[in-house]
Amino acid sequence: MSKHTILVTGGAGFIGSHVVDAFIQKGHDVIVVDDLSSGNSDYVHEAAVFYEMDVRSPQLESVFEAHKPDVISHHAAQIDVRKSVEDPVYDADVNIRGALNLLEMSVKYGVRKFVFASTGGAIYGSPASLPADENCVPKPESPYGTSKLCVEQYIHLYNRIHKINFTILRYPNVYGPRQSAHGEAGVCSIFAGLMLAGKTPVLYGKGDAFRDYVFVDDIAHANVLALNKAPGETINLGSGVGITVKQLYEIIKKLTGFSGKAVLKPLRPGEVKGIYITGERAAKMLGWKPSVSLEEGLRRTVAFVREQQMSATCGEE
Repeated sequence: MSKHTILVTGGAGFIGSHVVDAFIQKGHDVIVVDDLSSGNSDYVHEAAVFYEMDVRSPQLESVFEAHKPDVISHHAAQIDVRKSVEDPVYDADVNIRGALNLLEMSVKYGVRKFVFASTGGAIYGSPASLPADENCVPKPESPYGTSKLCVEQYIHLYNRIHKINFTILRYPNVYGPRQSAHGEAGVCSIFAGLMLAGKTPVLYGKGDAFRDYVFVDDIAHANVLALNKAPGETINLGSGVGITVKQLYEIIKKLTGFSGKAVLKPLRPGEVKGIYITGERAAKMLGWKPSVSLEEGLRRTVAFVREQQMSATCGEE
């Protein structure tokens, strides 16, 4: 396998930092750009070169000049569906303008491949039949899903005009260690954090909303495979299995020993009742399929959140 110089945007974030680890493990040179608005510099691999920078910044060019990356792995984004509903202009500014800045630099500096972290959870809306495959017509129901779809279209445009090679990866609900237990996104970590602290979790969609959940290490592995495979393809990284919030709650309840009861509330604006996506094209084009079971993945997630809470408690003493 050839060695690449890879620029990972959002590489201090939950998914991005795991992707960075996977690239470095395979012997690639990695540069991380992250503004730390939601990322954590402690999660950046010590072998990576780190720049605290917004992807919209004009300073981004200095990173391209210094390192001449041949691959872009674009993970930096505004990822909160509810925030996108409240402030669609900000969502578009970060997600669309940030991606355009990267695409312009990619043209100028001759980037060989652009790998984009898109969304399978928000791009399809509420399809008539599930699981949604890549031929399902995108009908996003939030500004977040719309901004991601818009970036996909820009990538296709830059491919047509400038011949930039790309692979678009549409993510399901990704979970695992390093996901914030305090954010608005990341139900698995949020549930674990609340239950370990003896606090009551809220089950939106009255517990009946459903998604597919794929462990973060499996997503990172797909990004490694996409470096040299699936040119010009858009690929779902789904499990093909829909899991309800109630089912998720029951597994985490068992893992945490939580004895309380959950509160049931309706869905919030921009949230879809249910979506899960396929993984067949990923198996065919990338040779990828999820390898970590939901129970095992949640066990590792709960262990991480428990460790975080314990170190926070020790820090307060």
